[in-house]
Amino acid sequence: MNKLKSLSLVALDIDGVALFDTFSPVIYLLVKKWGGEYTRDIERNVFSQQRKKAAAYLINAFDLQMSNDELIRTYFEERDEYLKKFENGPVPGLREFLERLKLAGLKIVCYGGLEKEHFYKEMAEYTDFFDGEKYICTNDIRPGIKEIVTDYYGLKYENVLFIDDVSRVAEEAKSKNVPFIGVPSDFKHGFQERDMRLAGVKYMVSSIRDIDYSLLEQIDEDAASGSLWDYE
Repeated sequence: MNKLKSLSLVALDIDGVALFDTFSPVIYLLVKKWGGEYTRDIERNVFSQQRKKAAAYLINAFDLQMSNDELIRTYFEERDEYLKKFENGPVPGLREFLERLKLAGLKIVCYGGLEKEHFYKEMAEYTDFFDGEKYICTNDIRPGIKEIVTDYYGLKYENVLFIDDVSRVAEEAKSKNVPFIGVPSDFKHGFQERDMRLAGVKYMVSSIRDIDYSLLEQIDEDAASGSLWDYE
């Protein structure tokens, strides 16, 4: 196994990548309860946004008579009900994937919009794989790429591979020439795969199980040569 030239850290999104996607279907269920249509604009204004900003958008879009805090509470209540009925928790192959990253000599950090307790609860049997901060809550720093790379780890943009299911994060990665792998949700009403293609995401997989060492090597080569977002 050749030593990677540029990559030293993998930043792994928790909800929708390390864990099953619950956010998309819960937002969809709420929109239907409010009598609305689930649209691309909803995803653009809610996914990977600060909670209060996303709540304010939904309140305005559906003329809801509630405060930001009430809407956020409503979301978590709906999520609790969803978790009782549908598959959730770590995705298949997570341990093997984390082991693969470690064998490649990479450090790993997890990130997402919920508090640290969420990480330690849902990822309890995997926490030893993660380094440094282990988990970073990005709710106040959405999408958090700059902060994770420079403030938390003191690295260069080309040193950190982000793996996420939201196109807004991909767009931010592109603007900073950051290595990125898209894992868009297979939620049938979603728009993330299309939006990632529009954003020019070069590497997209259906599951982290598809991320093998050869793909890491290819992205590492791109990072070292400055051609991360260049299809030519």
